[in-house]
Amino acid sequence: MNNWRFSLILFFFCLAGVTIIGRLFYLQIIQGDYWKALAQGQQKFHVEFSGDRGEIYLSSRDENPYPLAVNRDWDLAYLSPAEICLEKNDAEEIALKISEILSLDKEWVLSRINREKSMYEKIKDRITPEETELLIQADIPGLHIKQEKVRYYPQEELAAQVVGFVGGEKEGQYGIEGYYNEILKGEKTFQEGERWPKGYLINRALKKPKEGENLILTIDYNIQFMAEKILNEAQKNLDFESATIIVSDPYTGKVLALANYPSFNPNNYRQEENLRVFKNQAIQTIFEPGSIFKSITLAIALEENKITPQTSYVDEGFVKIHGYTLRNYAQRVWGRQTMTEVLEKSINTGVVLAQRMVGNETFLEYLERLELFEPTGIDLQGEVFSQNLSFKEGYEVNFANASYGQGIGLTSMQIVKAFSALANGGKIYDPFIVERDNPIIQGRRVFSPQTSSQITSMMVSVTENGFAKTARVPGYYVAGKTGTAQVSWASLGINQRGYSDKTIQSFVGYAPAFDPAFVILVKLDNPKARTAEYSAAPIFGELAKYILDYYQIAPDRE
Repeated sequence: MNNWRFSLILFFFCLAGVTIIGRLFYLQIIQGDYWKALAQGQQKFHVEFSGDRGEIYLSSRDENPYPLAVNRDWDLAYLSPAEICLEKNDAEEIALKISEILSLDKEWVLSRINREKSMYEKIKDRITPEETELLIQADIPGLHIKQEKVRYYPQEELAAQVVGFVGGEKEGQYGIEGYYNEILKGEKTFQEGERWPKGYLINRALKKPKEGENLILTIDYNIQFMAEKILNEAQKNLDFESATIIVSDPYTGKVLALANYPSFNPNNYRQEENLRVFKNQAIQTIFEPGSIFKSITLAIALEENKITPQTSYVDEGFVKIHGYTLRNYAQRVWGRQTMTEVLEKSINTGVVLAQRMVGNETFLEYLERLELFEPTGIDLQGEVFSQNLSFKEGYEVNFANASYGQGIGLTSMQIVKAFSALANGGKIYDPFIVERDNPIIQGRRVFSPQTSSQITSMMVSVTENGFAKTARVPGYYVAGKTGTAQVSWASLGINQRGYSDKTIQSFVGYAPAFDPAFVILVKLDNPKARTAEYSAAPIFGELAKYILDYYQIAPDRE
């Protein structure tokens, strides 16, 4: 009997042993990889991070680059809620201390502490040295301070819309930061961490990431600084709503300055309430250019041999086209005038005559060759353009209006691109803003050198004898044209035909006129001035003089 009981007990022990061994075999051998992975998933975690972001620099003639966007080590405060929970610390007291030192909302800090399973909750980046010292002295459980590289813009508001900024997700937004984000941000890799019994972290890099590329811009620090300074000073007297200045090399398309008013500080982009300040007006605002466009219309007529600078006609103050009456500015009547005088005095009827002599189809063909219905291709994020479909409908009056810059929408950068062809002998070049290694820059011919020379002489006459004397620079011939365009109700978001009382006043010109070193566009939105002669033209003159002195270009006249 005893042997039977002993055998039965032994049998059950053996059965239990076999069952346990079988279960262990199943768990450790058959499902071993699964449970190993599960355990590692609970103990280890991976954090994605990138190599240092490439930096951005402004150029200068002394070949000393100026930092525009760099990486800077900055203290960051973060919490480990799991540590706080494990040690049973007072969450309310911790939240109060942190909120007082870092000027944060207590309830927001508490909400981060209450994420009990989390090992990492960022509380605040870019904390000051004073805040860091106070946090260390407070010895707050679960709070840690580490250094991280943060994007920093040492020039602050200078060229803000050009550079853009790096957003909260470490992605470039607007401008260069957005357009070249993939090149700047470098290679991504992972960092592995483990949880200790008390919740501490051990981090080790699995792979050293490749850093992003540095970029040097064609923007000249000194010209950019002066352009923005002049705009800021002019705003005090002219009280314009916004403004743009572009300076470009007409022989290459290099953008030497791109200034907008108002600007912002990319270091504090989160504090901006009006997001429209991030908009780069030079490439993201379409407007009717007004009388500056007359230079392009007359260049087309010269190229087609329909006029010469001395071609004359009798101005009656108006022209009728299929029931529409188009008049000169202020309803002036000028009598007999040459085409040079048409440009000097900005006479609408003379330009309409030149356009009608060219013909609508040919006129449209030249505008397409000037690439005015497509983006310029500049390497900045967010460029817009208008196909001008209503203008292309082909009505006679539409072409007549377009001849003097009304009823056709362009961006400032498109205008600079087109005017460069008038300045450089007849070719257009795509504008660019990041320096290139050994670039092959090829222009597309639109006008002959003779046409370029003729229209330049006519534009010099505008600054010598016409309504742009305020753009002159002593010792130099300056070619240019003013424009004062009415702003349509539609562009103001008002569903109404016609034009408001607001104006866009602009000036486009280049110097020295017959061997230009630069093209400048000045565009002012609704300045407190009667015409561009008193607003945009003087700004051009001041900036042009600075650049001529800066480049040390010898005078070309007495």
